[in-house]
Amino acid sequence: MLDIGYSLSPRFPDPPQTDYRQADTHALRHDLFCGDVYLADTEADRELSTAWGWVPVLDFAWALCDIIENLDRDPRGSRAATPQHAELDFTESADRMLFERRFGWVDVEADWMGRDEPPLTFNHGVLRREARDFLHDLIADLTDMHEGLADNPAIWSLQARFPRV
Repeated sequence: MLDIGYSLSPRFPDPPQTDYRQADTHALRHDLFCGDVYLADTEADRELSTAWGWVPVLDFAWALCDIIENLDRDPRGSRAATPQHAELDFTESADRMLFERRFGWVDVEADWMGRDEPPLTFNHGVLRREARDFLHDLIADLTDMHEGLADNPAIWSLQARFPRV
């Protein structure tokens, strides 16, 4: 079972003068909603998480959905034996999450994992569904906390681009 989650950081609050209704894509992806994120394999009781406090969580959710779609470029889908690779780099550091899809499975590892630690492995369809659910749940949480965010056109576009599966 896959669990994707986040926590917002009290050390890096959003600027109080932010007009969430008018915030541009750059601000939404890089300047707001900082915290930490994790991907967990609940059956194996293992997780891959950040502990920096400054990860833009909306950007993480957005990028994760993009990456999962990019891993599905091969028209053979889950029958494709050729590995497909993608990476999620964290802007303020040299750390990356690495994704490799082969057949219907995606291995996820990170630069900060131990060398002997195996990657987390998820079914591609499950990862797609959970990433989109995470994105929509995160947007719902953020719009509850921040007046005007639900009226932001970039948020509308994001939700339309990655509907729940």
